[in-house]
Amino acid sequence: MRRDLHPPTTGFDMPTAVSARAAEPRTWRRRTMLRMAGAGAVAVPAVAVLAACAEDDTVHAPDPLAAHEVLARADAAAATAAIALAPQAQAALATVATERTAHADALRAEIDRVIGVYGDGTTPVHRTGAVTVPGSDGAPVPAADLVSAAQQPISVEQLRARLLHSQQAAASLARTESGYRAGLLASISAACATEAGVLLS
Repeated sequence: MRRDLHPPTTGFDMPTAVSARAAEPRTWRRRTMLRMAGAGAVAVPAVAVLAACAEDDTVHAPDPLAAHEVLARADAAAATAAIALAPQAQAALATVATERTAHADALRAEIDRVIGVYGDGTTPVHRTGAVTVPGSDGAPVPAADLVSAAQQPISVEQLRARLLHSQQAAASLARTESGYRAGLLASISAACATEAGVLLS
């Protein structure tokens, strides 16, 4: 009996199938690497942007007007506290407190205007160094110390001295500024002079 030396035909080409299976891992690896490379290309700029935002740790020098905002708020607090020792001057002291608060608000509005705002109306992060205020002897005084001391009741004469100091400080800075800022400081200086020389005389 003659045997068929050829294997039966099954329709399955073994060498071709093996070759196809062998090629699959290589194809998968190439596609995976391409996808990873593409994802990396997108991720790197995103990380760079986030890093740029996170690295904005610049500490700016305080705005020159910041010290005068502190002086104005401290004067307002001192005028209110002085009512306890001079109730007969309550009306004048309350006027001083109101005017000095308005000065502080105007100064703060100008400081914020310079810093700017985002399109959605929020204020950008703007780190600044500690604010100091020129003391009566010319030496810088930490703002926190001045505000804390202003809570203690003082006499009308002591408040007049404070206002005259604020008047001179505003006038000095006005000479170094220009435009609206110079005008704002000059107006504040004139108001302090009126408060000290008229309201509290």
